[in-house]
Parts: sequence; structure tokens; C-alpha cells
Amino acid sequence: MSLLRARAAVSPLRRVFADANAVLPAVDDLIAVERPEDPVHCVRPAAIAAAASAFVASFPGDVLYAVKCNPEPTVLRAIYEGGVRHFDCASAGEVALVRTMFSDAEIHFMHPVKARGAIRDAWTRHGVQDFVFDSADELAKILDVTGATAADGLGLVVRLALPKGTAAYDLSGKFGAAPDEAVALLRAARPHAARLGLSFHVGSQCLDPLAWRAAIELAGAVIRAAGVAVEVLDVGGGFPVAYPDIDPPPLGAFMAEIEASFERLALPGTRLWAEPGRALVAGGASVVVQVQLRRGNALYVNDGVYGSLSDAGAPGFNFPVRMIRPEGAATSGSDTAFEFFGPTCDSVDRMRGPFLLPDGIAEGDWIEIGQLGAYGACLRTAFNGFDRARMVEVRDGAMLETAGYALAA
Repeated sequence: MSLLRARAAVSPLRRVFADANAVLPAVDDLIAVERPEDPVHCVRPAAIAAAASAFVASFPGDVLYAVKCNPEPTVLRAIYEGGVRHFDCASAGEVALVRTMFSDAEIHFMHPVKARGAIRDAWTRHGVQDFVFDSADELAKILDVTGATAADGLGLVVRLALPKGTAAYDLSGKFGAAPDEAVALLRAARPHAARLGLSFHVGSQCLDPLAWRAAIELAGAVIRAAGVAVEVLDVGGGFPVAYPDIDPPPLGAFMAEIEASFERLALPGTRLWAEPGRALVAGGASVVVQVQLRRGNALYVNDGVYGSLSDAGAPGFNFPVRMIRPEGAATSGSDTAFEFFGPTCDSVDRMRGPFLLPDGIAEGDWIEIGQLGAYGACLRTAFNGFDRARMVEVRDGAMLETAGYALAA
């Protein structure tokens, strides 16, 4: 029986359980046996669980996994195994998925703009008590739909806007209340909240620990100006991981800056939250693609920017790669810089890399592309009908380690 299962990009997320006693295959052995012509997502549960455990052990507060980063049930189970019991959800679908899988999970609805029906279902059906907002209208919506008060355990968290920073993905333009507005929102929410919080996000893949210092200082100023008690300070996500051309500071550097900055605020009774996504799962998955054509230093492969390699397109992320040739035939020449073209008819479906692979790589060879556990499979589309991918759990470690995200053996 094949170890692989088909998963169309447009299919709903499913709850699928693996045999806990099964011996997971290695990527090379799997490709040698299956010789797949569709992309294969190789999920590494042990690597994900280790990264989650390391983050939980390092962060001085509650760790909320950002489900949007990778909502695959196999990934969520590994996150849970790593000790995470809080989940940052952005939609009714994510809320329902987490609650279906983990009856004891703490779910936090962290999208600042929500449909009324999504709020209603989260509150009444799934036991969600914490809601983020960044406007007076959204606060009024939450209070109207839930009909809740502080006595009902309602948690209200104001999203604070930050100035544009240096993160790979800037998140300052869409959500967040300006400091003066955040002050007013904290005051307005306080009478209704059993738990009042202030949150921010420095941007995705932020390499500078000092970004959290500046954000925490701004949050402290807002809290002091509001003059109300705050039970939660949420430092968001953005914690970076390594890529071939990026070597971020170790995890401990970020934690030290966060803890020291928080201590300087002197907020008794206030608890820290964080919303890591990429930090927990990036190294926990790869995709194996097959070369369909070589044209000079361009390789035409069966996945691309409309599939799992969106970040390799316009954002220009560089990913670790290696060639797989199961028959073991030797390749000639040293590593050469290649670019990839995906399978669709769109010329935008191009990944410039450079991706360093053996010069002798040819049509029919496979390439494993790593660090795709974050925003890889979940961004796939069905464009041009290239909507098939296969998934398997493997025993391999991460293709590229990030300092501090794995527990020592």
C-alpha cells in the first residue's frame, strides 16, 4: 500500500490520523519506491514537536501557535505534542478545526476584523473567550454578538499599530490602532473585559531582537496613558528562522530582549503571550519536486509559485535544496546556480533562487526543497489544474537548523 495520500489544493482541511506505531520512512527511501510525478510534501512531526517544545521552554508566558502558518492536522498534532495548548486562530474554519482536534485547547480569535457569524460560533459553540479588535466598531460588534460581560469571562485584546520596520513581511499597513486610538480602546473595553490585553506584531521573519524592545516600550506608553489595568501583553509573532542566505540570531537573543523589556514595564498581574508560526514549523516540512525539463540553468519543475513555492517567487526567499536520484547514478560537475520555473502557463511562475544543485541534474531527477513548513502547502492554489499534491510523514530532521529551535538530544 502506498504511503502517500492525495490532497487537492482546494479540498477542505481534513482530520487524518497516522498509525502511532508505524515506522516513518526516510525521504530518499520514499522517493526510490514511489517515484512520484506529483509534488510530495514531507512532514517531519519530530522536528515540529522539538521546535514547539524549545519555544515553550524559552518563552516566559503563553505560546499561541498561529494556525494560519500551517493548519495541516499532522502539523497541529505535532505542535500539541510539543506542549502548545494555545492556538491563534484567524477564521471560523480554523477555530472549528482546532476545537475538533483538541477539546482542551485554549483558542484565541486574533483576527482584528471578524464576521458576526464567526464571532457567534466561536463564542457559543467552541468556547472561545478572547477576541482581538482595533476599532470601536469591532469592539461594539463583539459585545453585541456575544452579549457578554466581564462576568462571562470575556477577553478583549486591542491590536496596536507599529511603525514600518525591517521584517521580511511588513504587517504595519492593514491592522492596528494608532497609539492615541489604542488608549481610547483600552479604556472603552475595560468595563466589559474579564481579561484585557494589548497586542502588536513586528512583522514576519524579523531578524532584529531590538524590534521587540521598541514595540514593548510603545505598548508600555499606551498602557500608562490609558490608566487601566491590563492582564495580557501579546508580543505577536515574527520570530525568524534560518534560510541558506539568512542566519538569524539565536532564539535566546529574542527571548532575553522580550523578558528584559517586559520587566522594565513593571506591570504586576500582566502575562505575556506570543504568536509564533514560522518559528515552530518552517523546518518541519519540505516538498519534493521532479524536474520536467532542463534548459541551460533553468529547471522546469512540477510545483511553483501557485503551489507551495509562493515565497520563492516575488518575495525571493531562498530555500535549501538537494537533488535526489534514487538509482544512485553519479552526477558530473560541481554545484551550479539554477533557477526554477513552475508548471503553470504563467510567466510569473518563476523562482530565481539561486538554487545550488549538481551540474549534472537532468529531466527525471527529483529535488527536495526545505524550510517549507511555514506558508508552503497552505498557500497552494488550483490554478491551471495543478491542484494535486501528496503528503507523507517522514523521520528526517530539518534540512536546515535554526539556533535555539530544536531541543538537544
